[in-house]
Amino acid sequence: MNQLYRAMGISKQAVHQYSKREAVFSDNVRILMHRAEELRKKHPGCGVEKMYAALKPDFIGRDRFVETFMDLGFRLKRKRNFKRTTYAGSIRYSNLIKGLYVDKPSSVWQSDITYIYAKDKFYYAVFIIDVYTKKIVGYKVSNHMRATANTAALQMALSTNKPPLIHHSDRGSQYTCKEYIKILKDNQCQISMSLTAPDNAYAERINRTIKEEYIQYWKPQSFEQLKKYIDKAVYNYNHNRPHEHLNKLTPVEFERKWNNNQLKFKPSFTIFDNQVLTSKTVNSI
Repeated sequence: MNQLYRAMGISKQAVHQYSKREAVFSDNVRILMHRAEELRKKHPGCGVEKMYAALKPDFIGRDRFVETFMDLGFRLKRKRNFKRTTYAGSIRYSNLIKGLYVDKPSSVWQSDITYIYAKDKFYYAVFIIDVYTKKIVGYKVSNHMRATANTAALQMALSTNKPPLIHHSDRGSQYTCKEYIKILKDNQCQISMSLTAPDNAYAERINRTIKEEYIQYWKPQSFEQLKKYIDKAVYNYNHNRPHEHLNKLTPVEFERKWNNNQLKFKPSFTIFDNQVLTSKTVNSI
């Protein structure tokens, strides 16, 4: 072996040191796998890159983490969903958020309705998201598409959050009913509506996140179980899921630090017509 080492231009000590490092690395990966599995229990649809941001391992870089955990079977499979949930109402409002500069909480809320398939039946969920903090501020699960579910989600949002300057949605009849419009106007919210799904991209993204990263893995077997799982998913999303655009903080943590002026940098962005975001940061005041 000594002759082989000499022929390769390496020392026996170097080989032993390498073997020792690899053994330590393997042990650390095994420990990290257990943490990753626990994370997946809370966030079953968490992608590998988001797992790296959440786990923050100090012995492995992001690229190697992604490659390693993909090979270990942590790759996600996505399903596409097809079901119409929007039927346009007769009332029309302009899209006020195209080109809008957003730099603080409660600037814009977006809302959308999505369907969820559980135990051979379709149910419906309404989510309202603060576009700046990415926090789900209100939600409601129902077994129908009537406007009462949307109204309940809005009332939940307003009960614990400052009313937004602008409320944005599609032109579905649920968002143009008299009671919903009245609540918005009573809270001095400007009303904005879109013609196409890309113009409501933030709400659409939340729909996919809750369904694809949580509910489809938990497989609820009843309406009551679905409601409990939605509660759990929203809590985990708001409190435990870090976001790249929030300085890798969770929505709740980011909002708290923003309100307490504890952020070194405060992200801001402009909403473009095609929903492509340009992000930058501005110094904290």
